Amino acid sequence: MDQAEKTMMDNLHKNTGKTLAEWIEIVKAKNFAKHGAIMKFLKEEHSFTHGFANMVALKARAADAGSVENKDELIEKQYKGKEHFKPMYNALLAEIKKFGNDVEVSPKNAYVSLRRKKQFAILQPATKTRFEIGLNMKGQEASGVLETIDKANAMCSHKINVTSQEEITPEVINWIKTAYTQAG
Repeated sequence: MDQAEKTMMDNLHKNTGKTLAEWIEIVKAKNFAKHGAIMKFLKEEHSFTHGFANMVALKARAADAGSVENKDELIEKQYKGKEHFKPMYNALLAEIKKFGNDVEVSPKNAYVSLRRKKQFAILQPATKTRFEIGLNMKGQEASGVLETIDKANAMCSHKINVTSQEEITPEVINWIKTAYTQAG
């Protein structure tokens, strides 16, 4: 378990009076079939923020990197039926790791979280035709390929949608590096 996750678990207990294990029991007793249903329940019925609801949902479904032995299995699962995006993921990750040796790669069920002191990006084969790069850059104006995400409780403030490796331009890498720098 990394320090960020430990801090989040400690804050969950401090904020709610219940441990992660207790919340997992509550969620499992409801027999939710989908991640989104767990999130909705925790947000609406227990006033969870998006981050805490997501953590509990991932842990309850054993769908995060910390809940599986082989993290590569999570990545392979993400690209099933979307194999054409895997070389793009590998190329992006190689570029991002050049930013510094403090890049933490944390696969989840549907995406890969990239963190420094906090999450700065996610890499996600969103559909069979669209790869999404989510970025955390609060206060940044949208420009060029960078779009603002307007949803409340979104995990990222901005996104870049790409459909092919040719669209991974210096502009895209610069936006990711900006998010990385802001996360330090």
